[in-house]
Amino acid sequence: MFGWKIKDPRMNYRTSEMSGAYNGGLEVATHGLVAGTRVASAMGWRGVESLAKGDMVLTFDNGLQPITDIRRVTICLDAMETEKALWPVLIPPNALGNKEKLTLLPDQGVMLECEAAADIHGDPFALVNAHALVGERGIYRAPPNTRIELIAISFAEDQVIYAEGGALILCLSYTTTLDRLLDGSQSTYEVLSQTEASRLVECFVMELEDRGDHGFPQMQHGL
Repeated sequence: MFGWKIKDPRMNYRTSEMSGAYNGGLEVATHGLVAGTRVASAMGWRGVESLAKGDMVLTFDNGLQPITDIRRVTICLDAMETEKALWPVLIPPNALGNKEKLTLLPDQGVMLECEAAADIHGDPFALVNAHALVGERGIYRAPPNTRIELIAISFAEDQVIYAEGGALILCLSYTTTLDRLLDGSQSTYEVLSQTEASRLVECFVMELEDRGDHGFPQMQHGL
């Protein structure tokens, strides 16, 4: 109905809200979506800031899943004093299946579909950090706004969701590493190391270009 790409049609179903402002740098945040980013939900494409606990969001592997936790933080900073390595990553339209521009934190997990991943890992879908994509398909870092509102949604378990028409974004649950060690559970998803991600991104881009998909690189402007 919404033009989603779904890896697996199975619909089997597989934690406090924090609000506030932080005067500092982006190093306090590793994942979460910028307010205004639209995600696929049971109610269609909704801005992430409009979602609430209990709302159903379409996940890549497990169909519609209820949001169990939402954390919101407003970061206030001076872009000129923020290290470039911490600048947000801008994904232009069509670069990763997204129909609109997408702004991601540099350590945000992004899922790619790549034949090379199947050859190496036995699965054509692999996760990389957003900063591993910089320099490819028009993707670049941009100086952040002085005020950024981030919304991190989570589920009972880690999930991958759809953003802006087709980009696949990792949403971590808030189960701590210690909790997982105690109960023996593990995350379903693993983000590749920087070295592995760099190799995979090169293969991913080559495969797209071999298919004639060169993306639509955009002029580099600030956020």
